[in-house]
Amino acid sequence: MIFQLTESLKYWLIDHPSIVWFRWSPSQSWGGTWPFLVTAIAAYITAALTLHIILKIFKRSQAVRLGPIPAIHYLMMSLISITIFSGMLFSAAAELHDTRWLLRRTKTTPFEWFLCFPLGMRPSGRVFFWSYIFYLSRFLHLFRTFFVILRHRKLSFFRLFNNSILLISSFLWLEFSQSFQVLGILLSTLVYCLVYGYRFWIEIGLPSKNFYFTVNCQMILLGCNLVCHFGVLWLHLWRGGCNGIGAWVFNSVLNAAILFLFLKSYVNVHCQKKNNSTYNSTCDQSLKL
Repeated sequence: MIFQLTESLKYWLIDHPSIVWFRWSPSQSWGGTWPFLVTAIAAYITAALTLHIILKIFKRSQAVRLGPIPAIHYLMMSLISITIFSGMLFSAAAELHDTRWLLRRTKTTPFEWFLCFPLGMRPSGRVFFWSYIFYLSRFLHLFRTFFVILRHRKLSFFRLFNNSILLISSFLWLEFSQSFQVLGILLSTLVYCLVYGYRFWIEIGLPSKNFYFTVNCQMILLGCNLVCHFGVLWLHLWRGGCNGIGAWVFNSVLNAAILFLFLKSYVNVHCQKKNNSTYNSTCDQSLKL
């Protein structure tokens, strides 16, 4: 029974023909063109701003009842994240096994492969199939913005910017076979599984004491990404090149902007928490960053 279950999971995660023979193609992959990406991001921002403005105009003070929709969404996103994590992990192991002869010849360790794809890498095969699924899951992630607007009537620039950049980054990973994406997806999906699972836990009414769980998870993710980016740069200079380094540089700049905005928000939240009754001049300076 266990053997059959293992073989079934192996087939659906790494051996299915659609996974093994996957090839990223703008003409054949849904959402695989630049016009589609730009239009999708523009539509997302426009819809979010429009909904926010409408609620402001009608001065709706009460939260919109969404019923079980957010809970279903969070549970679905948590399950999708753990599926992508498992698929990417086993696919990476399979790719390393299939190309072990090439790794020995180029003296590349598995950890180096996770950070730095060899030059000439094409967006095809198991790893890029799960990278494509991760890219598609970013569109489902956008729905949380509308939940926040309808419930709390809040819309921040950081949320719109962060979600748009994450969508662009996942597209660039596929378009340019960018290095680091395997490790990036593994870290991201692991954190998303925990974060969305935690949100589902709260949504169904179970008690929670750690109100900063999601923030701390995001801090850990950003910190790990920062360390890995230094690893990619070192390998690129030491080994003579990593595939998709131009897209990596562009993504690094965008991630640095996200990190700055997130740290600013993180400082603001903690300062406001400490100053519920008294005013602190140090926090005031932080809030003006």
